[in-house]
This record gives sequence, structure tokens and C-alpha cells, in this order.
Amino acid sequence: MIAADTSAVLHFLHGFDGPARPAVRRALLDERLVLPPLVLTELLSAASPESDLDALLGAAPLVPVIDGYWERAALNRRALAMRGLKARLADALIAQSCIDAGIPLISGDSDFRHFAAHCGLKLAE
Repeated sequence: MIAADTSAVLHFLHGFDGPARPAVRRALLDERLVLPPLVLTELLSAASPESDLDALLGAAPLVPVIDGYWERAALNRRALAMRGLKARLADALIAQSCIDAGIPLISGDSDFRHFAAHCGLKLAE
């Protein structure tokens, strides 16, 4: 299993260059792609729906939320903030889904680097 953040999914859907697009494509082809629940929320709440989104959502199940998720996400976010590091709430929730499930995250940006360095998030190569 491998998860993708919202920017990685959008890079795939829009055909942007960069490492996220082929990584999402490979995960889909290998039937290994899963989505953190917040990624689903972000994708579905976009002002204009993506044309290929339904097919992707049908192929990518959600990462389950387990007991204590919200507390662990808050503690990791606070730990980063106490170090003076950027830790947006949405990123903390996406990262925690992957940390709890023990799966790597494909990211289209560098916002998750602090969660990888200090909280146990595995970033996809």
C-alpha cells in the first residue's frame, strides 16, 4: 500500500511534470494506492470537479482511521510547532493517517518533510 496527498493526486490528474505523477500512476496500476480520508475531502470539495476523479476514487480505498488518531495528530503537530516548524492542520491529519497505517506517502510538495524528519512519516521514494 502507498498513499498520496492531494497535491500528488492533482499532479497526476493534470499531467504535471515531477516525481509525484508517475508515482501515483504506478500505485494505481499496481492497485496499491490508498487515500487518507482528508485527501478525499479536499478533492471532493474543490470548486470545479476533476474530470477523472471518480475513476481514481473508485480505484483507491481510504486509509482507515483508528482510535486515538485525532490525539496523535494533534501531538505531532504540536511537537513540530514547538520546534518552530511549519505544521498545517490538514498536513498533520494526512501524515497521521499514513503514520498509523505504516504506509509511505507520495507528496507533490515539501510540506511533509518535517513530519518525516520528526514524527515517523515515511515519504515515498
